[in-house]
Amino acid sequence: MPMRSTLVLACLILAACGQQEPAAPAAPAATPPPAAAAPAATPPAALTRKPAPAGATAYIIEPADGATVMNPVRVVFGLKGIGVAPAGVDRNDAGHHHLLVDASMPANLGLPLPNDEQHRHFGGGQTEVELTLPPGRHTLQMVLGDHLHIPHDPPIASSVVTIEVQ
Repeated sequence: MPMRSTLVLACLILAACGQQEPAAPAAPAATPPPAAAAPAATPPAALTRKPAPAGATAYIIEPADGATVMNPVRVVFGLKGIGVAPAGVDRNDAGHHHLLVDASMPANLGLPLPNDEQHRHFGGGQTEVELTLPPGRHTLQMVLGDHLHIPHDPPIASSVVTIEVQ
C-alpha cells in the first residue's frame, strides 16, 4: 500500500503545481482616442466583363413599345447573334435574361445586376415571363448577363419599351 499512497501523493502534487493562481484584476483599459472619421466607402471592384459577340442584339418581342396592356403582362425576349444559357454556365456565346422594370441601366456594369422587383433575373434560361404590374405607365428593358449576372461589354440590351397597364 505504501507504493499506492506515494503514487496518489505524487499525482496530487503534480495537479497542484499545474493550477495557476487567479490573476489580479486587470487595470482598466485606457480609453482609446476618438476615432477619426471613417474613410468614404469605396465602391466594390468591378469584375471582368465578357466581350459581346459582334452584332449581338437583344430586343423585346412583346409587348410593343407604346402598347396598352392588361395583367398579366406577357413579356417575350428576343436575341440575335448570341444564345441563351442558364446562370452559372460559363459560355462566351451565351447569357441569360434580366428584365429591368421601371429602372435604368445600372451605373457600374462591371458588377452583377441586382436581383429585386425592378431587376428580375431569369437564370434558368427563360425567354418569356408573365408579370403583374400595378395600373399605370411602366418601362421595360431586357439586359443579357453572363454566368455571373454581369452584362457583356458592350452590354447586350434591348431598347426601353414603355407600356400602359390598365
